[in-house]
Amino acid sequence: MRIVIAGGHGRIALRLERLLAGRGHEVAGVIRRPGQAGDLLAAGAEPVVCDLESATVGDIARHLEGADAAVFAAGAGPGSGAERKDTVDRAAAVLFADAAEAAGVRRFLVVSSMGADREPPPGTDPVFAAYLRAKGAADADIRSRPALDWTILRPGALTDEPGTGLVTLSTGSTGRGAVPRDDVAAVLAALLEDERGSVGLTLELIGGDTPVTEAVKALAP
Repeated sequence: MRIVIAGGHGRIALRLERLLAGRGHEVAGVIRRPGQAGDLLAAGAEPVVCDLESATVGDIARHLEGADAAVFAAGAGPGSGAERKDTVDRAAAVLFADAAEAAGVRRFLVVSSMGADREPPPGTDPVFAAYLRAKGAADADIRSRPALDWTILRPGALTDEPGTGLVTLSTGSTGRGAVPRDDVAAVLAALLEDERGSVGLTLELIGGDTPVTEAVKALAP
């Protein structure tokens, strides 16, 4: 497959690029800074410089032409304020979905966040609350699109611990928990390669005791 990943220099995206390239897929990563290109090349991915906060639908659609799948893994990142949570975590996701539709790319995966399906509780840090609202609004927009075969993945607390290959993946609530970024990337790769049961699902993900491939296969009817 050819897979285009928005937020191609992110910590999950780089892991996913290495996995997919290692399995023989053609991978492109959308990045904002040309200086990030070397890291993508080292991961086996084609760097595509395009700023999702200023690009048009047509700009992005050109990069998606001929792709079999698109993955939105971009985020404003730590240190950004509430305004950029909206322009990246919400608006850029919607723009990337618009571009996927324009380019005729049906398979569309989103890296979202646990807690994005409800209003943040009182006392939540205002910037984190803005992040959760932005993620939730983006998810709702993408779920409304019949032209996309979408899957939304909502990991728990992300860590940089080595992956275990063992997860809990659920269409319901997993409860609170952590998950290594390695395992998030592994689940994304498995969802891309075995989409039978995951289209139209919003999934929660934490560490667990089920091998990634088995957890994804269990989603199939």
